[in-house]
Amino acid sequence: MTESSKAPLVIAVDGPAASGKGTIAKALARHYDLPHMDTGLLYRGVALSLFRFGGDPGNPFEAVRAIGDLDQVDPDDEELRSETVGEIASRVSAYPAVRQALLERQQAFAAQSGGAVLDGRDIGTVIAPDATAKLFVTAAPEVRAERRYKELIGRELDVHLEDVLLDIRARDARDAGRDAAPLVQAEDADLLDTSEMSIERAVQRAIELVEARLQTS
Repeated sequence: MTESSKAPLVIAVDGPAASGKGTIAKALARHYDLPHMDTGLLYRGVALSLFRFGGDPGNPFEAVRAIGDLDQVDPDDEELRSETVGEIASRVSAYPAVRQALLERQQAFAAQSGGAVLDGRDIGTVIAPDATAKLFVTAAPEVRAERRYKELIGRELDVHLEDVLLDIRARDARDAGRDAAPLVQAEDADLLDTSEMSIERAVQRAIELVEARLQTS
C-alpha cells in the first residue's frame, strides 16, 4: 500500500472533566502530525456567548441561538476556560438541539482526508464511531478535582478543593445521565486510567495503545 492510499488516522479521545484527555489528545496530534479539535471548546464557546449576552442557560432555545455567535468567539479567550463558563457549558451540552447543531462541524473535522484527533465526551460513540483508535481517559474524581484545583489556584482564583470536587461530581452526573450522547466508554475503546500516572507516562501509554490499534487495523 502506498503512503497516499493509506486510510486516514482518526483518533477519538473521550473522558470526564480533568481526566487529562485534552493534554493527551494534543500530544497525540503532535506525535502523529494531525490536526486537533477540543470539542469541549465548542460548547464553551456557546456558553460564553450565552453568558455575555445575558442568555438563560436553562432555556435550550436561547442556547441554540447562541451558536450563531460561535465564530466570533476567540479560541484563545481566557474566559472560555473559566469555571463559570465551564458550568454553563456542562448544562447546555445536555440539550439535544445544541448537540445536533454542533454535530456537523465536528464530523467534518473528523472526516479530513489526512485524519484528525478529537477529544470530548462522545467522539468514539457519536462523532467518529469508525475512528481508527479510541481512548477513554479517566481518573478517580478526587484525583481530577485535585488537578483542577491546582490549575485554578495557578490562575490565582479563590477556590476550595471541596467545591471543585462537588463540581466534578455534578458534571460527571450530568454527562453520564443526559439523554443526548451520554458520556460512556465505547465498546471498542481502550481504557486509560491516569489516576496514578504522570502526564509523560499517560502520553506514552496513549501512544502505545494507538500503535497497538494500528497494528491490527
